[in-house]
Amino acid sequence: MSAVEIRPARPEEYAGAGAIVVAAYRALPGAPTGELGGYAAELADVAGRAAGAEVLVAADGTALLGCVTFVRDPSSPLAEHLWPDEAAIRMLGVDPAAQGRGVGAALVDACVTRARAAGRAAVFLHSTPWMAAAHRLYERAGFQRTPGRDWQPLPEVPLLAFRLALVGPGPAGGGVPGAGGDMSVSEICLRDT
Repeated sequence: MSAVEIRPARPEEYAGAGAIVVAAYRALPGAPTGELGGYAAELADVAGRAAGAEVLVAADGTALLGCVTFVRDPSSPLAEHLWPDEAAIRMLGVDPAAQGRGVGAALVDACVTRARAAGRAAVFLHSTPWMAAAHRLYERAGFQRTPGRDWQPLPEVPLLAFRLALVGPGPAGGGVPGAGGDMSVSEICLRDT
């Protein structure tokens, strides 16, 4: 992967970053309809998310490759089902043309780094069953499936819970399990791809 910069989204990039997230969700194989309905507007609303959380982009020069929303704690209006000591990852999307380059891993790594810096005990997220590639990414990063926290906001949209412990016993306390040291998530994913 060429040098990809992970940084906060700039206001002039909000529309492009939102379009990437919508395109990534629309391209998911196995999604029930292929259409996102009203959720597409929420995915595209990077300006709205930036008002209540930190929106990060992956950029290669001036080209945007991906976007993610980092929710620092449960006080954010974007927090869903967070415990008091958790941060969250929401609405991760990589441009379909840039997938397979480690962009998603770099975005996840940036969120985990921010959560650690904020003293959070864990990072939590929900994902749909048809996001299989993302599940592999999360598992390589040390996230564990947490079925007791699954959620179904709509009958056709089951959400699977994943959690990465950052403190105390568990795989994230000393780096990524099986990585041979404190390698970042993006280093693991690039090594394994």
